[in-house]
Amino acid sequence: MLQCPLESNTAPKPLNWPESMPSNPIISVKNLNKRYAGGFQALKSVDLDIHEGEIFALLGPNGAGKTTLISIICGIANPSDGTVIADGHDILKDYRSARSKIGLVPQELTTDAFESVWATVTFSRGLFGKPPNPDYIEKILKDLSLWDKRDNKIMSLSGGMKRRLMIAKALSHEPKILFLDEPTAGVDVELRKDMWEMVRGLRENGVTIILTTHYIEEAEDMADRIGVIRQGELILVEEKNELMSQLGQKQLNIQLQVPLDTLPKSLEDESLSLEQEGNTLVYRYNSQTESSGIATLLRRLDEHGIEFKDLHSRESSLEDIFIELVKSST
Repeated sequence: MLQCPLESNTAPKPLNWPESMPSNPIISVKNLNKRYAGGFQALKSVDLDIHEGEIFALLGPNGAGKTTLISIICGIANPSDGTVIADGHDILKDYRSARSKIGLVPQELTTDAFESVWATVTFSRGLFGKPPNPDYIEKILKDLSLWDKRDNKIMSLSGGMKRRLMIAKALSHEPKILFLDEPTAGVDVELRKDMWEMVRGLRENGVTIILTTHYIEEAEDMADRIGVIRQGELILVEEKNELMSQLGQKQLNIQLQVPLDTLPKSLEDESLSLEQEGNTLVYRYNSQTESSGIATLLRRLDEHGIEFKDLHSRESSLEDIFIELVKSST
């Protein structure tokens, strides 16, 4: 697992750390708007605080404004109005200091194909005014399994290796904040797992991680908090576990002995549906309520002579919740 290249005197955060987040955010976005000359508004009054040492996942459909928001925080694009503070530095008024705190792994693989791995990572460090540090560059490349490729030209690398190289470049100047914009797009499953182990290692040593991903199960597995953006508006920011608790539903699938054509009138309810050509009753309920209603339902089925042969329950995933959130905000 990758160990964070930053030296830190702080102990690793406990597993329940989000409950005790510090009051001072490492990134603070206030009333951020982005309008283009044609009148399109990509961001609408976005307010967001991101806390030091957390993994924050920003989710949203294509065109929602995720990359625009990241680009403004990283100083690549200018806001129409609003403020962004990164580790105490205004991204516009104190650009160099703010940008030096941030590493960015963009969605697109953009780098000089004819440079060697060693040269491009070393050059990236120099761009931020950092003095040469061959030992540090060596450590990054070894931690990212790129050391054996250090003299290879970038054009000879596989897609997964190029993605690792982009992370090495982003870490070259020892940032406190790391943005990962779709970091595992087009990457095989094994490499995705390796990369998330690397991300966990960085977070354990104090680096703040902000990621966007189309693989919502990754956000469910990795993130401390979730933000959902739609049509330029941040519609929700919540701790992942709290979000799952508040919005998650459970579903009980009841496989019937004999298929039903229709539900008896007395069983018709918005929480109960007949599916799979009448072979399965699906009962949806809130897992946070005192009574699930399952015992009552099974008793009523027995009263109607409806026999079942199997029961199977499942809980809403983050993907289910995300889809409902986006649908409900339309």
